[in-house]
Amino acid sequence: MREKDAWMMNGYVGILAIVILVAVTVMSFLEGQIIIGGIALVIAIVLGSGITIVQPNQAAVVIFLGKYMGTIRKEGIVITVPFSVRRMVSLRVRNFNSSLLKVNDVNGNPIEIAAVIVFRVVDAAKAVFEVDRYEKYVEIQSETAIRAVATQYPYDTFTEDEMTLRGNAEEVSEQLAKDLQERLTVAGVEVLETRLTHLAYSTEVAQAMLQRQQASAIIAARKQIVEGAVGMVEDAVAQLEKNGVLELDEERRATMVNNLMVSIVSDNGTQPVVNTGTVYQ
Repeated sequence: MREKDAWMMNGYVGILAIVILVAVTVMSFLEGQIIIGGIALVIAIVLGSGITIVQPNQAAVVIFLGKYMGTIRKEGIVITVPFSVRRMVSLRVRNFNSSLLKVNDVNGNPIEIAAVIVFRVVDAAKAVFEVDRYEKYVEIQSETAIRAVATQYPYDTFTEDEMTLRGNAEEVSEQLAKDLQERLTVAGVEVLETRLTHLAYSTEVAQAMLQRQQASAIIAARKQIVEGAVGMVEDAVAQLEKNGVLELDEERRATMVNNLMVSIVSDNGTQPVVNTGTVYQ
């Protein structure tokens, strides 16, 4: 099913013709010319049955005796196929706010997710004939696509090379729009934008997952601190030896490295100990 233009004529011209035919009918009946008046009346009724008013950003799907005759997109008043059925379809941009959905992410963690879908009808014929109640179709397919996308990614992770629902909202929204467009093309609907409006762990696991996030964050922070401390100690020892400030044997090197690591990594301020002897005493 593809949209095509329906037959139509200027509505004002048609109304003028109807007025003239009605006048001819009245004059004919007054003059006793019943046949001419009857023909004019029938033609006026036929034309009048095709009068259609189309509002801006609206389309009229014309159906005659169960057959699709075409679509009218021209706004204003027109006259189309007589005695046909005209189904109006809005072409305006609309929003659909999904309900709060509970799904499992790729790691099996239960999460709550919701999104807003911005769409419009671009093919009125498909919207009317290819699906039953395209508004309901958009609603169901949107929630199905949201569930499918949510199961492809983890809610959160502390590795930078992995896409997550929380950290990559733009990319997730783009993937949702792409998947949803594939589902809604059959209904003649174009997806303009998708945005996540709600994303959180499910209430029954929210506290446990918060503790897990905190633990993972602490581990990640500690790892970064240790890596930075090792680099600083290496640079310090290398600089001291390079400038000839002191010569370190293996034991002194180990002691200095130990002291520097403790000073840098420790959560609390370290207390210096003055050694008046040597490290061998």
